[in-house]
Amino acid sequence: MKKILNPFLKVNLLALGILTIPHFNFAQGGRDQPTQTPHPLREDIKVEAYMKVEPEAVRLIQNPVSGDLYYTSFDGDVFHIVKKDGQPTSVKILTAADHGITRLQGAAFHNNTLFLTGNINVNNNKGNKGRMVRYELKPNDEKPEMTVVFNTVEYGANKTTFDHGWNAMEISPDGKYIVVNSGARTDHGEVQDNGGLYPDARDKALTTKIYRFPIDSKDLLLVDDVDKLKEQGYIYAEGIRNAYDIAYDGKGNLFAVSNSGDYDHPEDMFWIRQGHHYGFPWVMGGIENPQQNPDWQPNPDTDPFLSKFAFAWLMKYFHNDPDFPKRPAGVTFTPAIQNLGPDANEYRDRKTGLVMDGDTTGVTVGTFNAHSSPLALIFDKDNALSKEFKGDGFVMRYAGGGKAGAANPNALRRQGKDLLHLHLIYDKKTDNYKVQTTRIVDNFTSPTDAILIGNDMYIIEYGGKQGGTKSGGTLWKITLPGDAKVLKKMKKA
Repeated sequence: MKKILNPFLKVNLLALGILTIPHFNFAQGGRDQPTQTPHPLREDIKVEAYMKVEPEAVRLIQNPVSGDLYYTSFDGDVFHIVKKDGQPTSVKILTAADHGITRLQGAAFHNNTLFLTGNINVNNNKGNKGRMVRYELKPNDEKPEMTVVFNTVEYGANKTTFDHGWNAMEISPDGKYIVVNSGARTDHGEVQDNGGLYPDARDKALTTKIYRFPIDSKDLLLVDDVDKLKEQGYIYAEGIRNAYDIAYDGKGNLFAVSNSGDYDHPEDMFWIRQGHHYGFPWVMGGIENPQQNPDWQPNPDTDPFLSKFAFAWLMKYFHNDPDFPKRPAGVTFTPAIQNLGPDANEYRDRKTGLVMDGDTTGVTVGTFNAHSSPLALIFDKDNALSKEFKGDGFVMRYAGGGKAGAANPNALRRQGKDLLHLHLIYDKKTDNYKVQTTRIVDNFTSPTDAILIGNDMYIIEYGGKQGGTKSGGTLWKITLPGDAKVLKKMKKA
């Protein structure tokens, strides 16, 4: 499919790669944004507005027992989508006052049990604690009883937009474990000491990792000690800046999409395997982090990967840093999945600084173009889609596009706010995957999460504010080409 530039997107950049909200950071244009109507890029894809949702929607999930949809908001609300007078509507069933998570970024179901995770502000909002809870849901949205899965010890928050927190969650295919990501508290591994309250604090044992806990875990206390957490069997993978979405495919492989920082590193997609280290903060998107070099003197005038408008540059987080941690001895980093195109494979050339297209140069990218903020990773685990999509993955780009991107030939975000089809190909030689990436729907407004039910994909938008007022977003229904035989069997079941 030929790449289609969309000059009509009016976007502000919610860099989930530099997530903190009020920690969602809208780096360009504030939170006010007009709602766009998504546009299918194929004639066999149908787009419908399903319903309006409440502001700051982050996660969209389905109860596998009832089949009902639920969604959560960043400030801690949990909503049940029910039919009223034949129309879908939101019913609030839980708030932050119920579960104690004031920055709620993760949600998942195991049977009828709802898991929630996120962070709590402590020490007069200068510190963090991670937290996960679970509820066995009751009929008629009666208030369920809560069980604490874990709390963490206090660790330093910071004054930046780079405090990502605990977020993406998945249940293992065998139902034995809950897997969860905890993102970085830095942009690229720099010191973030919150005004000196947490001296020399960079990333911690409790950040930049994917954890795995037994599904029935209760009242755990996670300490800020890597060796202890490994001894307990909780650390599953390391060296990931912020895997804001993780998902299993139909074969039981775990994948993650991760946001890079303010340097022009590509955004990673990883095949997550137990015990692997994926390189952060030393490598992102296959490109070395220059701050690890003791003699580095950052200068946007001479380094095309460093924008003079980047927040981390303006705040002096890029700097000469001779005390930057050394790479772990004896550890081989697992690289990102390489993108074969035809989409999301633009990159900045290391020698010339120009933005190049992998389609014309033959260069692969690890994995998506810089600053695209990949989210909403899902797979066709039921093989319900037509042959072209069967068993494949999909991901959203939160950022990119717009008139500014289309007008700038040297921009890394010329396209975005779109739905990408991911066809993964295992490469035995590298023992890793490659991916063919194709845009199939564009013109979303701040998409944050998605689920696939049969051949219907539901995509939820963050919402935020318009005209200074919280307005909420839209839940879209995207109908993809399906396999009629499989869909008939699913309907009977």
